[in-house]
Amino acid sequence: MADIKVRAKLKGDVVEVKAFAKHEMSTYNMMEKKTGNRDDANFIEHITATVNGETVFDMSTSQFLSKNPIFKFKFKGDFKKGDKIQMVATDRKGKTLKGKGKIKQKKK
Repeated sequence: MADIKVRAKLKGDVVEVKAFAKHEMSTYNMMEKKTGNRDDANFIEHITATVNGETVFDMSTSQFLSKNPIFKFKFKGDFKKGDKIQMVATDRKGKTLKGKGKIKQKKK
């Protein structure tokens, strides 16, 4: 099972993406209360999306995202139905989350 579920829809030359990442997203304050050690915090720090090897989304994040965050973004380009989109996220502990999907045509 993928750690990130990716859905991408093409309308004209714009691709709309919705990605669901499965992650606990524990903050510094949460871990300080739970374990007494702020360094136990673990959250997604970086997420990237590529289509056909071309980076279309690149973002650094912080502890202020919710548990199991949803990422929505749009991008333009010369992409077509069936192209593969891949997403990779890295958390504070170094774990890599991955997901992939195909671009589908948006229904009118």
